Amino acid sequence: MGQHSHKFVEEYTGLVGFGLDRATDEATVWVYLQKFADDECMAAILPRLEQEELGMIFDSISDMLRRHLSEQEYHAKFLKDPEPHHHHPIEE
Repeated sequence: MGQHSHKFVEEYTGLVGFGLDRATDEATVWVYLQKFADDECMAAILPRLEQEELGMIFDSISDMLRRHLSEQEYHAKFLKDPEPHHHHPIEE
């Protein structure tokens, strides 16, 4: 089994909708992101995106990671590398 998982989208049985309350909003974003990141969806959508759209997605994700994760969390949770090596991929 790989290091990455998408269990939430498979197990969540609550409402998927945005704007009701914070908990539902968080669950909805979690479901949408996992569905979006599905290999079949990525294979279909990535070739259709404009270069600017690819950049916007990359920049948005990079910015959120930089603002909301410590360096240790970034390595452990995003890179799946619990020990940072002497490089800093998320620089401000």
